[in-house]
Amino acid sequence: MIVHVLRRAEAAGIGRVVVACGEAAIADAVHAAGGRAVLTDPALPSGSDRIHEALGQIDPEARHEIVINLQGDLPTLDPASLGAVLAVLGDPRYDIGTLAAPITSDAEAAAESVVKVACDFGGAAITPALYFSRSRIPSGNGPLWHHVGIYAYRRAALDSFVAAAPTRLERRESLEQLRALEIGLRIGCARIDHAPFGVDTPQDLDRAHLELSRQELSR
Repeated sequence: MIVHVLRRAEAAGIGRVVVACGEAAIADAVHAAGGRAVLTDPALPSGSDRIHEALGQIDPEARHEIVINLQGDLPTLDPASLGAVLAVLGDPRYDIGTLAAPITSDAEAAAESVVKVACDFGGAAITPALYFSRSRIPSGNGPLWHHVGIYAYRRAALDSFVAAAPTRLERRESLEQLRALEIGLRIGCARIDHAPFGVDTPQDLDRAHLELSRQELSR
């Protein structure tokens, strides 16, 4: 699965791709596929902490201003999504870029595993993220947005995020992006058409195998 994600990131063609991981087995799989992996402390609490530590190893001079945090559980990701999240930081008002896709069913809206973002595109491609929750937000009539947990960080914003202690709202919702909002970082959302699914269960893995097989047959 990690190699599929690696290939999707490479296909985006927007910069150097490095896998930051806490397990030697993952690093070995990446190296066998011709990619680069960096081992980090396996006890790190989040992907943002992991990419921060990896950056210290591969770019100690801080030559790269922007880094994208792509989780390794999105094997069917559209590579164009990485270009979309990077485009958010073309606007200097934003410190962090992320993605949102329309919620298309009541079941998706009700699922606690689906993180929602309160925002209003109003026809725009990029808009500020106002809040994130596992609950259905905002109330009332109108579109709901599924937050896709891919982040483009300005280097200074990532430093500030990692240096800050977890906040009460972050712990309450179990959503690290709330820490960023609470410490004053501004997050912009880029709209994409469909949310990629993450592989969290054996059933998800079966679905990923099926979807990837379909994609191979359609080529």
